[in-house]
Amino acid sequence: MLPDIRSQTRESLADKFAAWGQPAYRLEQLLGWLYPRRAASWDEMKNLPKALRDRLAEAYPITLPQLVVKQGARDATQKFLWRLADGALIESVLIPANPALYGEASDRHTLCISTQVGCAYGCRFCASGLDGWKRNLLPHEISGQVLAVERWNDLAAGHGTEDAGSASGGPAVPRSPLPAPRSAERLVNNIVVMGMGEPMANYDNLMSALRTLNASWGGGIGARKITISTSGVVPRIRDLGDDPLQFRLAISLHGATDEVREKIMPINRKYPLKELTAACEHYVERKGKMITLEYILIAGVNDAKDQTGPLAALARRLHAKVNLIPYNTVEGLPWARPTEDVCEAFAASVQKEGVTATLRREKGHDIDAACGQLRLKTERSEGQAI
Repeated sequence: MLPDIRSQTRESLADKFAAWGQPAYRLEQLLGWLYPRRAASWDEMKNLPKALRDRLAEAYPITLPQLVVKQGARDATQKFLWRLADGALIESVLIPANPALYGEASDRHTLCISTQVGCAYGCRFCASGLDGWKRNLLPHEISGQVLAVERWNDLAAGHGTEDAGSASGGPAVPRSPLPAPRSAERLVNNIVVMGMGEPMANYDNLMSALRTLNASWGGGIGARKITISTSGVVPRIRDLGDDPLQFRLAISLHGATDEVREKIMPINRKYPLKELTAACEHYVERKGKMITLEYILIAGVNDAKDQTGPLAALARRLHAKVNLIPYNTVEGLPWARPTEDVCEAFAASVQKEGVTATLRREKGHDIDAACGQLRLKTERSEGQAI
């Protein structure tokens, strides 16, 4: 299979254009179509000579994830299920910030993106790995989630004519290719890499995609607005600390002691909290940036008050903030969401320890927003239909 054009680096494309005898400005035109204008076909690139477009088409496919289902939550969170070129399904979730004062619409949108089809790390509470790991995403499949969401937004704003999928969760209707957006305005201005898969297990492809999304000629999204979440792959945390770009780090902690964490996160047996903490300290020392400890509250597993002390102590040691997330229930798994009172009490106890801790309010619980849920349901229903 030929490599997709968006999995190429700027440098490799510059070399190709030089070998073809193309002037440098043609590369700038191409990159403008690929990223700011989010083109999905060579025919959209009207200011490139047809001979060059034909040559590019022979050398590279140009693809974007195809929308299968979109679900909209009551809190305005949107979940997208995408089909890739090989038929694999992945998910992205668009999360608007809380509305601004006086009722204005929020000007900040965070997109949660996936890095793998399935997951091999087997966190006990997560739907992403229930059917195992299939493959890593390539750079264009990672960055393409951002571009595809923004094309969907162009249509929603009336910049196109194609139905990009049912807001009620029905399947998208295949139609003609989307028209080019009228402008290069951004919808997504924050990225969290905490969708399907373990990002650090696909480190090279991930970093290639993020460099493109960060570049001024690519996505133009600041490195400090891109957060990578990991379940605790220690060597890659150290690599991220040594990387010159200021990507932020979040740790999917979910247990403040080895005893609790090992019950739900098998990776803790390979990289226990002592090693994980040392790697996080390395990151903080190199970057000078606060990290986030993600902590999903699961009833009867890690929501007891005796966990708040160790959690707060770890947060203080790492100069980290804590993001508490009530569990999104997953069909087929035994875990449950704690009551609102339990969540509030847990958050208050951590905060009393002098730690910055936020309790995430409802974000997509009514749209299968937990990682992998929508994909799993769709794959199983399609399998039954065959």
